[in-house]
Amino acid sequence: MDTIASLFSFITTPVSWVIVQFHTVYGAIFGPDTGWAWGLSIVSLVILIRICLIPLFVKQIKATRAMQTLQPEMKKIQERYKNDKQRQSEEMMKLYKESGTNPLSSCLPILAQSPFFFALYHVLNGIASGQTIGVINASLLESARNAHIFGAPLAAKFKDSASTIEALGASVTDVRVVTVVMIVLMSASQFYTQRQLMTKNVDTTVKTPFMQQQKMLMYVFPIMFAVFGINFPVGVLIYWLTTNVWTMGQQMYVIHNNPTPGSKAQAAYLERLTKHVTHHGKVRRRSEKTIVKAIVAKGRDRNEFERKFINGLTKAGLSAQADGTVVQGESQTVVQTEDGTTTAAAAARRQQPKRQSKAQRQSGGTKQADDDTPATSLEKSEEPQDDKPAAAKQPQKPGSGTRSKAQSGQRKGGPQRPKSPSKK
Repeated sequence: MDTIASLFSFITTPVSWVIVQFHTVYGAIFGPDTGWAWGLSIVSLVILIRICLIPLFVKQIKATRAMQTLQPEMKKIQERYKNDKQRQSEEMMKLYKESGTNPLSSCLPILAQSPFFFALYHVLNGIASGQTIGVINASLLESARNAHIFGAPLAAKFKDSASTIEALGASVTDVRVVTVVMIVLMSASQFYTQRQLMTKNVDTTVKTPFMQQQKMLMYVFPIMFAVFGINFPVGVLIYWLTTNVWTMGQQMYVIHNNPTPGSKAQAAYLERLTKHVTHHGKVRRRSEKTIVKAIVAKGRDRNEFERKFINGLTKAGLSAQADGTVVQGESQTVVQTEDGTTTAAAAARRQQPKRQSKAQRQSGGTKQADDDTPATSLEKSEEPQDDKPAAAKQPQKPGSGTRSKAQSGQRKGGPQRPKSPSKK
């Protein structure tokens, strides 16, 4: 560890300068030789570094979203080359290269802050060995060696001997209890951060190498922290515990406000957004407009949760627009009729005549014909009719029931049809 830390000694001076500046501020409040002054200086260093890494974190989120959009293509490659793992890996790497994505993008924040981590380790290791380093002079060195966090010196380690710990003015029990508690909290926070990413913010409908990588990191990182933590000084444990807590809070914020499409977090987010929009009748936040705009732009490519969101707005009489806003839908557009009453225009347009049976259509047609008949025709119908047979007055179509009855009556009571003469 000392050899690796020496490789980043070029930023030791800037890191030590930042710590000294924060120590000057907190020393005026809590006292220059207290553990609170030095401990809060390390915490403030972490916060400053993480604020500077926010643009890199945003880039990481975009890269992660790009990986999510590639999942359908990755699934096709897996199905096409499921019996050829080598060809499958080659096609995956080709897809990454063409799309400009990197499956290791989730590790960017950790890699970026690694130099600061090793530089801080180099500074604290110098304090433990009694050597001035960076801008920490002899007086600051003595003050740092006397600073204790819950009874443990900042420069003490879990594996230090009793004589080394006694030279720093502490007991072995205090040092090991404090270091074990910090290591457990550090590993637990890292595991929880990775677990909530896997269980809430990943589209689990598609199995990809990206998901396997995230699952592996969920178990590898906590084990790494537990193994290497026994070699870290208390000050470094404070640094790493603080950065893990920051990462956990940052991840929770992203999952709550900008979840991955197709994940459980998106389902919960869209459910909350539906209730909010239907209650207020509009989208108020800029981030919400961005998400609604993306959902509208997908069209038929929307996932199950996004379609449910659009249907929920439609049922509430709202319509999502291409610019991310939500307006009153057509189903609630109110128009005024001629008699002064109001009705829903879209509902009136959508009303369709009820389907009628054939008998109802025939009876309705007859009734309509009777209603449309002028009065003169009614007068004529009362005049005496001639004595012509019904079959002669109103010719029927071939095959109709009326003609069949007439013909059958002629055969029974009327004159019979003459038989055709036989040919001789």
